[in-house]
Amino acid sequence: MSLVLSLDHEYNVSIEKAWTYLTDPSKLSKWILENDFKAVEGHKFQFRAEPNQWWDGVINGEVLLVDEPNKLSYTWAVGDEKHTVTWTLQDLGNGKVSLHLEQTGFSNVQGLEGARYGWGNWISELEKLLAQ
Repeated sequence: MSLVLSLDHEYNVSIEKAWTYLTDPSKLSKWILENDFKAVEGHKFQFRAEPNQWWDGVINGEVLLVDEPNKLSYTWAVGDEKHTVTWTLQDLGNGKVSLHLEQTGFSNVQGLEGARYGWGNWISELEKLLAQ
Protein backbone atom coordinates (compact mmCIF):
# COMPACT_ATOMS: atom_id res chain seq x y z
CA MET A 1 0.00 0.00 0.00
CA SER A 2 1.35 3.41 -0.93
CA LEU A 3 -0.03 6.51 0.75
CA VAL A 4 0.02 9.98 -0.80
CA LEU A 5 0.45 13.43 0.74
CA SER A 6 -1.22 16.21 -1.26
CA LEU A 7 -1.10 19.90 -0.29
CA ASP A 8 -2.35 22.98 -2.17
CA HIS A 9 -1.51 26.63 -1.57
CA GLU A 10 -2.03 29.94 -3.37
CA TYR A 11 0.37 32.87 -3.16
CA ASN A 12 0.34 36.45 -4.36
CA VAL A 13 3.60 36.16 -6.31
CA SER A 14 4.72 35.51 -9.84
CA ILE A 15 5.20 31.93 -10.96
CA GLU A 16 8.85 32.79 -11.65
CA LYS A 17 9.46 33.87 -8.03
CA ALA A 18 7.77 30.75 -6.67
CA TRP A 19 9.87 28.61 -9.03
CA THR A 20 13.14 30.13 -7.74
CA TYR A 21 12.19 29.22 -4.15
CA LEU A 22 11.76 25.60 -5.27
CA THR A 23 14.97 25.38 -7.30
CA ASP A 24 17.62 27.84 -6.04
CA PRO A 25 19.77 26.10 -3.38
CA SER A 26 20.32 29.27 -1.33
CA LYS A 27 16.57 29.99 -1.30
CA LEU A 28 15.72 26.34 -0.51
CA SER A 29 18.06 26.49 2.49
CA LYS A 30 16.03 29.39 3.90
CA TRP A 31 12.82 27.37 4.15
CA ILE A 32 13.72 23.67 3.96
CA LEU A 33 17.32 22.63 4.72
CA GLU A 34 20.91 23.15 3.61
CA ASN A 35 21.38 21.42 0.28
CA ASP A 36 23.33 20.98 -2.93
CA PHE A 37 20.25 20.99 -5.18
CA LYS A 38 20.41 21.76 -8.91
CA ALA A 39 17.33 21.82 -11.13
CA VAL A 40 18.92 19.44 -13.63
CA GLU A 41 17.34 16.09 -14.46
CA GLY A 42 19.50 13.27 -13.10
CA HIS A 43 21.30 15.47 -10.53
CA LYS A 44 21.80 13.68 -7.21
CA PHE A 45 21.59 15.94 -4.16
CA GLN A 46 21.12 16.00 -0.40
CA PHE A 47 19.13 18.03 2.07
CA ARG A 48 21.08 18.13 5.34
CA ALA A 49 19.94 18.74 8.91
CA GLU A 50 21.60 18.27 12.30
CA PRO A 51 21.78 14.52 13.03
CA ASN A 52 20.02 13.22 16.13
CA GLN A 53 19.58 9.87 17.87
CA TRP A 54 16.84 8.78 15.42
CA TRP A 55 18.18 10.12 12.11
CA ASP A 56 21.51 10.89 10.43
CA GLY A 57 20.13 14.23 9.16
CA VAL A 58 20.42 13.37 5.46
CA ILE A 59 17.68 13.27 2.83
CA ASN A 60 19.01 11.85 -0.45
CA GLY A 61 17.39 12.89 -3.70
CA GLU A 62 17.63 12.76 -7.45
CA VAL A 63 15.94 15.20 -9.80
CA LEU A 64 13.47 13.33 -12.01
CA LEU A 65 11.75 16.11 -13.97
CA VAL A 66 12.32 19.81 -14.61
CA ASP A 67 9.63 21.63 -16.60
CA GLU A 68 10.38 25.27 -15.74
CA PRO A 69 8.35 27.00 -14.32
CA ASN A 70 5.49 24.48 -14.23
CA LYS A 71 6.65 21.22 -12.68
CA LEU A 72 9.52 19.82 -10.63
CA SER A 73 9.88 16.26 -9.40
CA TYR A 74 12.56 14.49 -7.36
CA THR A 75 13.10 11.49 -5.13
CA TRP A 76 13.17 11.92 -1.35
CA ALA A 77 14.92 9.07 0.46
CA VAL A 78 15.40 8.69 4.21
CA GLY A 79 16.45 5.32 5.58
CA ASP A 80 14.44 2.55 3.92
CA GLU A 81 11.73 4.94 2.71
CA LYS A 82 12.00 6.36 -0.81
CA HIS A 83 9.33 8.80 -1.97
CA THR A 84 8.70 11.02 -4.96
CA VAL A 85 8.05 14.73 -4.40
CA THR A 86 6.33 16.60 -7.22
CA TRP A 87 5.67 20.34 -7.27
CA THR A 88 3.16 21.66 -9.80
CA LEU A 89 2.86 25.41 -10.28
CA GLN A 90 0.02 27.15 -12.08
CA ASP A 91 -0.11 30.84 -12.96
CA LEU A 92 -3.58 32.00 -11.92
CA GLY A 93 -3.15 35.49 -13.38
CA ASN A 94 -3.32 38.80 -11.51
CA GLY A 95 -0.02 38.02 -9.75
CA LYS A 96 -1.23 34.79 -8.14
CA VAL A 97 0.21 31.30 -8.34
CA SER A 98 -1.11 27.93 -7.24
CA LEU A 99 1.46 25.57 -5.73
CA HIS A 100 0.58 21.88 -5.46
CA LEU A 101 2.80 19.43 -3.57
CA GLU A 102 2.38 15.69 -3.96
CA GLN A 103 4.61 13.22 -2.11
CA THR A 104 4.07 9.57 -2.95
CA GLY A 105 5.46 6.28 -1.68
CA PHE A 106 4.62 6.28 2.04
CA SER A 107 4.43 2.80 3.50
CA ASN A 108 2.64 3.78 6.72
CA VAL A 109 0.33 6.42 8.18
CA GLN A 110 2.93 7.56 10.73
CA GLY A 111 5.34 8.52 7.94
CA LEU A 112 2.57 10.29 6.05
CA GLU A 113 1.50 12.27 9.11
CA GLY A 114 5.12 13.09 9.95
CA ALA A 115 5.60 14.46 6.43
CA ARG A 116 2.35 16.44 6.66
CA TYR A 117 3.64 18.05 9.87
CA GLY A 118 7.11 18.71 8.41
CA TRP A 119 5.85 20.19 5.16
CA GLY A 120 3.34 22.28 7.11
CA ASN A 121 6.22 23.92 8.97
CA TRP A 122 8.33 24.34 5.85
CA ILE A 123 5.43 25.75 3.81
CA SER A 124 4.84 28.27 6.60
CA GLU A 125 8.43 29.46 6.19
CA LEU A 126 8.03 29.58 2.39
CA GLU A 127 4.91 31.72 2.76
CA LYS A 128 6.85 34.27 4.83
CA LEU A 129 9.64 34.41 2.27
CA LEU A 130 7.31 34.78 -0.71
CA ALA A 131 5.53 37.66 1.05
CA GLN A 132 8.76 39.70 1.16
